Amino acid sequence: MKIKHRDEVLTINPYIPGKPIDQVQEEFGLTDIIKLASNENPLGASPRARQAMVKQVESAHIYPDGNCNVLKEGLAQHLDIAKEQLIIGNGSDEVLKFIGETFLQPDDEVIMADPTFSEYQFVSRLMGAKERLVPLQNDRHDLSEMARHLNERTKVIFICNPNNPTGTIVTQDELVAFLQDVPNDVLVVIDEAYYEYVTDTAYPASIPLLAKYSNVIITRTFSKVYGLAALRIGYGIARQEIISLLERTREPFNVNSMAQVAAVASLLDPAHVVQSTDLCEQGKSYLYDQFKRLEISYIPTEANFILFDTGQDAFAVFNQLLKRGVIVRSAHVFGMPTFIRVTVGTHDQNRRFITALEEVLADEDSY
Repeated sequence: MKIKHRDEVLTINPYIPGKPIDQVQEEFGLTDIIKLASNENPLGASPRARQAMVKQVESAHIYPDGNCNVLKEGLAQHLDIAKEQLIIGNGSDEVLKFIGETFLQPDDEVIMADPTFSEYQFVSRLMGAKERLVPLQNDRHDLSEMARHLNERTKVIFICNPNNPTGTIVTQDELVAFLQDVPNDVLVVIDEAYYEYVTDTAYPASIPLLAKYSNVIITRTFSKVYGLAALRIGYGIARQEIISLLERTREPFNVNSMAQVAAVASLLDPAHVVQSTDLCEQGKSYLYDQFKRLEISYIPTEANFILFDTGQDAFAVFNQLLKRGVIVRSAHVFGMPTFIRVTVGTHDQNRRFITALEEVLADEDSY
């Protein structure tokens, strides 16, 4: 007798991560590989975070702080908010899952951009909700069109800011105007995974909006600029009443001790953040210049990645880059079959990527 499964499970497309380095090493027999596929910080974690992790090894036999008290206190001070406004997750992905499990029911509707971060679709389908996809306009969220999709079944709206995979932003004025159009019983989730990289002064100051809009949830992560992607730690910010509801869906000890101490230490090392964002800006400038030289169309970004158009089958270009030891992200998974998303790396990594890309594009007949 076959075990019955929930119907929603078959609507979910499993997440396809960027290729891991060891898999490429084994597949192509390479030893020198650079990974520019998953928007990781090429500098890694801060020195203070590394020291904290080494020290924490001695306590590996002890359960973690189930409430992440020290981290919440550090974040509350860092963000100038109350610690009761915070929830900590096993990556911001888990916080997004908390939102779905807490607020979504079958046949609720969820509004999101297209293309955008796939986790929003996963969370919606897992709970049996229906997604309404609103195409980007000039590579940016079309908030006016998203507002037109509001109806009595709308429960959650996801805004990825900066958007993944385009790196474009929603501005302060656009966001405030949009929030004024959204009923207060519809949640607006603002995913700010890359907010530390943004330099555009029009970018929203989202936390102050919580005082006026009770339906806003902000998610952020330590995976990107803080370089803690392997440890899986992120957080949500909202009014206390929303956080209290989300906490009911959180499993005990969901964030490990290593991640907690590394995150606390990262907050105490602002110089590492400055070094990381400076490196990103320098890298973007170099890559923009190279794309222009090669006559490659790209989307200016406020994140640590760039989406560009190869003008060819991006998956084929992706595979040819793999053979040269360069891992990037084919945007065919976003429904953009000629585009590639590349993470901004170190100076040497960026130069190596451009050299390999130039070789591949010049040798189109080889694939």
